[in-house]
Amino acid sequence: MTVRVQFEPFDVGQEMQRLRGEDTRVGALVSFVGLVRDLNEHHAVSQMTLEHYPGMTEKALAALEDEARQRWDILDVLIIHRVGTLLPGDPIVLVAVTSAHRGDAFNACEYLMDALKTQAPFWKKETTPAGTRWVDARDSDDQALARWKTNP
Repeated sequence: MTVRVQFEPFDVGQEMQRLRGEDTRVGALVSFVGLVRDLNEHHAVSQMTLEHYPGMTEKALAALEDEARQRWDILDVLIIHRVGTLLPGDPIVLVAVTSAHRGDAFNACEYLMDALKTQAPFWKKETTPAGTRWVDARDSDDQALARWKTNP
């Protein structure tokens, strides 16, 4: 398991190769990459600033990974989340999961993203022509996570 919170960009291909390594048990590698959009519901977004509490954030992400391991038969997990000022098109997050079978990898990866969106201690501030504003979790993010409580 690897959890990293970093300012620097990441190379998805290199990270996926590193995660898989030479492990011949891996039959599936599923990933999600989140990118900064140039538009929110109402305004153009020129940049996004992400903040976190060092140490606490990594611990929260590791706890989410532990929960995914308890729920699905997965081999390894990689979670990279960027902080600092990002521009539209920049990658924000990479979640990747390996397992012997695709179902476990897909479910664990989707769960981790749903949980990360609402439970990881990150704060996002968007800069738009109307000024800056802190971004709250959306109701749809809470609903996405809630379905895992009824659909393990």
